[in-house]
This record gives sequence, structure tokens and C-alpha cells, in this order.
Amino acid sequence: MGNSIHSLFSSFPLFLTLSESILAGNKSGSIIDVYIAIAVISLILLSGYFFLIKKREPWFVLLFSCVFIVNVGYLCLAVSETLQTALMANRISYLGSVFLPFAMLMIIAKETKIAYKKRLPYILLGISILVFLIAASPGYLDVYYKEVTLTTVNGVAQLNKVYGPLHLIYYIYLFAYFASMVGIITHTTIKLKTTSNAHAIILAFAVLVNIGVWLLEQFIDLGFELLSISYIISERFLLGLNYLIQSETKTSLIEEINGTATLTSPTDVQNPVIITQNNNEEKIEAFKKGIHTLTATEKMIYNLYIEGNGTKDVLIKMNIKENTLKYHNKNIYGKLGVSSRKQLIEISQAITKNQP
Repeated sequence: MGNSIHSLFSSFPLFLTLSESILAGNKSGSIIDVYIAIAVISLILLSGYFFLIKKREPWFVLLFSCVFIVNVGYLCLAVSETLQTALMANRISYLGSVFLPFAMLMIIAKETKIAYKKRLPYILLGISILVFLIAASPGYLDVYYKEVTLTTVNGVAQLNKVYGPLHLIYYIYLFAYFASMVGIITHTTIKLKTTSNAHAIILAFAVLVNIGVWLLEQFIDLGFELLSISYIISERFLLGLNYLIQSETKTSLIEEINGTATLTSPTDVQNPVIITQNNNEEKIEAFKKGIHTLTATEKMIYNLYIEGNGTKDVLIKMNIKENTLKYHNKNIYGKLGVSSRKQLIEISQAITKNQP
């Protein structure tokens, strides 16, 4: 785990080196070279994810694609020679930057196992498409930019913009996404739905680095899109977190199969506590004691069940296969002395009602 986290922070030297170069005034061809390098890195990461990762996540595919698209847009804009070419490059960059927070939010929701309606991604997708169409309107309408001209500063093309009445929509859009991400991370950390503080820190950093860079660019004209670098850092953090969670889940499952997980014993599974219908108090006490013997993974599944989640919901939120869930269920039922999820929920509710 330490090596994985260390690799995540390896992006900082690139970020700091390029930032110092830009702030020092090392512009013209060097900035074009930086844009080219970042676009190439984005392409390598996207290609690597496709060819090296066997189990590809759709939201990560969208994230990597968005980062590549937005960086291609920045590069094309920097080398544009006409206003029309620059506006087209601007549309390309917006295509990536509009859908990128959508992908980040869905990744964070998945990694934190936050519950949401199945139709939510479609609603957010529709909103993203609408915002993109508004942002892509310059050259056709004057609602996003009232006026826009092309200038060249130190060999780098830039758009001089006078914002129109609908430009505020993009700010509101980004603010809503950033606020949602921070809210989810805070909520899941408080509710202990993240598996460790390290995971919460990685998630928070992936979001806050973009917020910080975006705010910096609003107040300081650097002549360079620092977001192009922060996007790559963020995708590496999120991908690293996904790798950590998958590795820990596999380790936990292997430990449970081998009977080496904390407070887990093969006899707990093979010889569940058998209590008759007439000693409810003894059954409840055994149930309470059994809760303390659940592993971290089993406790998460147990909590999902008592929250009212069904089998399909648990499979999605835990990102596990049906056979794996059956194995965990067998362990959970054996340790709690129950024979079904219904009985588990009933006893859990009875304990809650009897608590002062």
C-alpha cells in the first residue's frame, strides 16, 4: 500500500517543475512543448488503461478519455492561427472539461459505496450535454461569450473573451459538482463507509487539487492551463485508490477463505450457534456477540442489509460477484446464528427497539 501511495505522489515533481517554468516566464515554444508532452502523457495513460487493465470500469474510461480530450483541446488552441480554429479547439477542451467532473463524481460515488438512484447518471449526463452545448456556442451565439478575439502572446494563441449572460451557468455547474464530491467524501468518512482514512485523504486530494488550481486560474493569468496537469494528477489518484480498494478486497477475501482473518475461524462458519425459538434473549445475546466477530467486509455487508439494501444493491455497492457475496453471507449467518437475511434484519431491529 505504501508503494502505491508513493507512486501517486510522483506526479508532484512534474507539476512543480512545469509551474516554476511557467511562472518564471519561460514561455513561447516551451509552453507548446509542455502542452504536447501533457497530451502525449494523457494518450499513454488512456491507452495503458485500455490495454493493461483487464477489468475496465466505465467511469474510469470516461475519466481518462476526458483528460485526453481536454488536453488535446488546450494544445490545439495554443497553436491556432485563426479565430475559427481556436473556437473549435475551445469546444474540444470544453467537451473534456464538462464531462470530467461527471466522471469524477461517479467514481467517487462508486468507491465510497454511496447509494443513488439508477436514473441519476442519466440526469447528470443530460445536464452535462446541455452545459456543453452552451459552452460550445461561441462562434454561433453570443450567450456564452459576448465578444471573443484571438491574440498571440509569446507565440501561444489565446482567446480574449467578454463573458455573456450564460457563462455563469458553467461556474454553477462546476461548483455543484465540487460541492457534491466534497459532501460525499465528508459524509462517507463520518459514516465510516470508506475503508480507511488513507482512502478518504486520497479522494479529498483528488478533488481539492482541482478546486485549488481552478481558483488560482480565476485570479492569476498564468498564460497556461494548469488544470491540464492537475487533471492528470487527479486521475492517477483515483486510479490508485481503485487499485488499493481492489487489492484490499482480494486480500480480505483470501484471508477469509484461508481462515486467517481477524476473529475468524472455520468453526465459526461450520458450526453456527443454534438457538431455539423459545430463548429469544439467548439468541439476541449470541447475535450481539457475533457482530463483534464480523470482519470489516462482513460488517459492511451487514450494515447494507440492515439499511434495507437487497442482494443486487449489495453486489453493486461492494463491487463483488454473486458467489463472493454468498460466501460472505454464509460467514455472517453462521457467526450471528441466523439462517436468512430476513431473520438477520428482524433480530437487528429488535435489538434497536430494546436499546434505551
